[in-house]
Amino acid sequence: MTLNLRQAATLCVALSICALLIVPGNFPGLSGDARITLAVFALATCAWIGTPIDDTYIALGAGLALTATGVISSDELFGTLGDDTVWLLICAFVLAAAVARTGLAGRAAAFLVGGARTVRQLVHLTTAALVVTAFAVPATSGRAALAMPVFLALAKALSDRKRLVVMLALLFPTVILLSAVATLIGAGAHLITVSVLWEAAGERIGFTEWLMIGLPLAVVSSHLAAEAVLFTTTRREDRRGPVHITAEEIQKHSDKPVTGPLEAAETRCALLLGTVVVLWCSEPLHRVPPAVVALIGAIVAASPALGTVRLKDALKTVPWSLLLFMAATMAMGVALADSGAAKWLVGGVPLDLPPWLFLTVVVGVSTMAHLVLQSRSARSSVLVPLVVAAAVGAGVNPVAAALASTAAAGFCHTLPASAKPVTLFAEIPGTPTYTPRDLLRLSAVLAPMTAALVLLFAVAVWPLIGVPLR
Repeated sequence: MTLNLRQAATLCVALSICALLIVPGNFPGLSGDARITLAVFALATCAWIGTPIDDTYIALGAGLALTATGVISSDELFGTLGDDTVWLLICAFVLAAAVARTGLAGRAAAFLVGGARTVRQLVHLTTAALVVTAFAVPATSGRAALAMPVFLALAKALSDRKRLVVMLALLFPTVILLSAVATLIGAGAHLITVSVLWEAAGERIGFTEWLMIGLPLAVVSSHLAAEAVLFTTTRREDRRGPVHITAEEIQKHSDKPVTGPLEAAETRCALLLGTVVVLWCSEPLHRVPPAVVALIGAIVAASPALGTVRLKDALKTVPWSLLLFMAATMAMGVALADSGAAKWLVGGVPLDLPPWLFLTVVVGVSTMAHLVLQSRSARSSVLVPLVVAAAVGAGVNPVAAALASTAAAGFCHTLPASAKPVTLFAEIPGTPTYTPRDLLRLSAVLAPMTAALVLLFAVAVWPLIGVPLR
């Protein structure tokens, strides 16, 4: 009954907005293309919020409507699939499939976690390992799936200490979500943000620039979040006892060896992944685009002689639905910018604010947006075009505003359904895990802490590395 009421309410809102936009006398100065764009945008947003219809289906329908009405051309709609950021993500998933076929993840877990002797050491070594996975596996759901066997091994080893198991169940998705900002391929929302910045503001952010901006924030926020998880889910006596996780316990949940000499396939994959990451990070030196580097890496990873996975098997792991969603929402962003709809939409908002106050509002709205829009990519599709347009009107650097919004939107821990990693670790048969009350308790601490940290970086740290407030 609640869902039906929600659907009815969102439908009424969407139709009311469309009715107001249809009347020519309303909103003077708003062009026909802008009216159509705002109507489609309102319908899509309300459908994302209030209906169970697949997000990608809604986005494709919106893109088709904008093309059929002539707001954007078919070349603009279909051209977004050829964007280099889409190819970057496809190739990154092929590389991730190659890594998953080897035992590198299990070896890394055994090496890092095996050195923990206290609960706090275990927490921070696990956090460091999860941050590193942002460079190997794109998208938070893929990283969560890769980390699940490691968590199960830790849960088995700590089965007599239930609170620590619950704490680790909450730690894994928390760090996975917050550390995604470390790299450009960490979430589809990042690629949408980069596309919107290029289309609306003419600002290009590459892999290296994102790394310099996002990695420090990811490291600091992840380790602070680890302390928050430890504080909200365990007691002092839980943290006092020693821990000792052996490689044999991790081996039980891995079909590949986690100790001993590297196998030939593991060595090749490790060298390939290391080379690709180094080339991504050194883009300003060699000027080879990250998508081209990723394509070379994907071809090598799937090659008959040197690869560890067949190309057709690797392509099965690519989330094609996400890519289509990204392409369609990129087209929506183009329509918002080119039709003048985004500029008009923020025109009535008071923008004579100090830069820090403007960013505070942006970060606050972005942090809480997951309560309305559960898809991280959908949140960026809705918020970033408006944030960029508002930033230009307020005299704030649109890059700083868009990055702050995207980073703040990485917080989505309030409900089990707020993000796929949270859902995945909330339902593990035979293993103690967290409850909705545990999530609410953590969110009460983590939401303001994350928002304050993003704002601190935007105001005090990012200007030092070339992203000023104005």
